[in-house]
Amino acid sequence: MSEESNPQVFSNRWAEAAGPGGLGSPLDLCRCIQHISTRPQRPTRFHRERQDTTAPGWIRLLELVEEAAADGREVFKPLAELTAEQRRQVVTLPPTIAKLTSVKHLVLYGSNLVRIPPEIGAMKSLEEFTPYTSYRLHWFPYEITRCPNLRRSTVSTRAIYGNYKTRPPFPPLPAAATTGTQGVDFENLDPGVRGAAAIRTCSVCDQCIKGVNLRQVWISLWTSGADVLPLLVNACSTTCVEALPSPAEGYVQTPHAGGLSVGQPPAGRRPR
Repeated sequence: MSEESNPQVFSNRWAEAAGPGGLGSPLDLCRCIQHISTRPQRPTRFHRERQDTTAPGWIRLLELVEEAAADGREVFKPLAELTAEQRRQVVTLPPTIAKLTSVKHLVLYGSNLVRIPPEIGAMKSLEEFTPYTSYRLHWFPYEITRCPNLRRSTVSTRAIYGNYKTRPPFPPLPAAATTGTQGVDFENLDPGVRGAAAIRTCSVCDQCIKGVNLRQVWISLWTSGADVLPLLVNACSTTCVEALPSPAEGYVQTPHAGGLSVGQPPAGRRPR
């Protein structure tokens, strides 16, 4: 047999971050996004799951965050400390990740996450973000742009909204003109409509969102040296929406409300 015909074996550089095995899958199946660009893309919606705060996986994650904050570690791989069953129980991260101000590398390889909380913006030392193979994580909070040192990310591109390979549509957002705040409990929202179970502050100016006419928009931005990410903005005013930076070249060139009516560039070639 020739050397060229010998099969090659490639190591998994994230093996240590995947966590221990066990009975059952650590991931729920997700069919939100079609991975073939030649087919008409169907509408998308936010995942509706709420975090079960009584689940053993969530309780253990809270402990791990506190441990990491206390010892000032620079690399945080919480899922490596959870069983497969526990990893499946975690669909978001706790707001207490704001305490992780020493973490430079956040590893969420193979997670079952459907959203990241805006408190990631408080992780001021973050340099590298690795949610690779988190196939249910389709978008990120605008607050991630507050991480001034973020330079590297490893994201499963085909799983995110608006990716250049297949251009899946963004979930439609409620129009501000028809969704006033009277009677709205911002601590108990439908994540299937708003993207989160709670919204507390403006993504742009960081002011309290209570009592304002919430404006939600999508924007695609370079957030590291490698990836353009779809970011959800929760804005307290039109002024804050107008203060957003210009979107990445090759993507929708204005903040938008999502839905099938938003015209995206053709799928295929990676924008420069």
